[in-house]
Formats: sequence, structure tokens, C-alpha cells
Amino acid sequence: MESGKQNEYAAFEEKVRRTVYLDNLSPNVTESIVRTALDQYGTVKSVEFIPNYLEPRNMPQCALVEMEKGKQAKVVISTLSEFPFMMSGMPRPVRARAAVAEMFGDRPRKPGRQIRICWLDTADPDFEVASRLKQLVKRHATETAVMLKHQLEKEEKLAKQQGETLKANYKKYEMIDSLMADGAARRLARCYNLRVSDDSGPSTFH
Repeated sequence: MESGKQNEYAAFEEKVRRTVYLDNLSPNVTESIVRTALDQYGTVKSVEFIPNYLEPRNMPQCALVEMEKGKQAKVVISTLSEFPFMMSGMPRPVRARAAVAEMFGDRPRKPGRQIRICWLDTADPDFEVASRLKQLVKRHATETAVMLKHQLEKEEKLAKQQGETLKANYKKYEMIDSLMADGAARRLARCYNLRVSDDSGPSTFH
């Protein structure tokens, strides 16, 4: 029995070594976006978003990404640490670091480890510490909600700007295609002694 638990925990530790912890993710990032972004560094085996329990909408902002090999995980970490890496229009780059066992909610119990739980009396010196921690958690929850709201507003503004830029560029290409199709570009080229090349690629003037 004990040998089976040790083998189970050893397999879990190997999984931890293959896993990357991604932070500063946009709430709009999905599993498919993460897979597409990291597939260039190796095979992504699984993506598990870590719930944000301080936010009522439970929007994920970090994830555990298991790669097929530990070497691939190291490449992801070193690349994202060295170069800015954006996902889903996020104004700030994604952060990456090696995962640790405590990040996994389904981690097996470490062989030989024992956990002792007890109730604290109000006269216990640690009771005051626990009360302060409780107040600190409430304050952090409020701050997190405000920061997330501000972040979503920035992302919506950025998405709108990107959408407008995309539409403007599309209209420009449509106009160029229509000018080439109806011969207006060639007529203008003859007036200004220019040569128009109409290859399989984009049309250009010389």
C-alpha cells in the first residue's frame, strides 16, 4: 500500500516538472488560445485554469499547462521570461514560471505527511492572528475586484481599437482590389508613366 502511494506521488512530481504556471492571463483567454500559443514550443498535454475565488464571477487569470516533456516546459519558461508574450490582446505580457506541487488542487498526499486540525479558542494568542488574516483576505478581495474591473475596461477599449484598425485596413485592401479590377489603376498608371505589375501576389506600382 505504502509503495503504491510512493509511486503515485513520484508520478505526480514528474508531472509537476513538466508543468508551467502562467500568470497575468486575460479573462478572455480560453484553453484553445493557450494551446495554440504554446504548441510552437512542444506538445501541450493539458491546460487547467486556476479559479479566482476572490472574484464573484470566478474568472481565471492563471493556468497550469502540462507539456509533454520537462525540457519543453523549460523552453516555455525561458522564452516567456526573456521576451514579451501577449495572449488575446492583453495589454500586459503573460508571466511564466515553473509549477510547484502546492498549485495543484488534486495533488496526492505526500507519503509520511500528517495534517493536524484544531479549533482556536478566543483566548488563544493565534486567534487574533487568524482574525487579522480574515480581515486581510476581505480587503484583498475588494482590491482584486476593482483591479479586475479596470483591467476588463482596458481590454475592451483595446479590442475596440484593434477592431477599428482591422476594418480600416480591410477597406483599404477592398479599394485597391476594386481599382485593379475595373482598370482604374492601369489608367492612372498610364497617365503618370508608371508600370503596374499584376502577378499572383499583391499588385504593385513601379
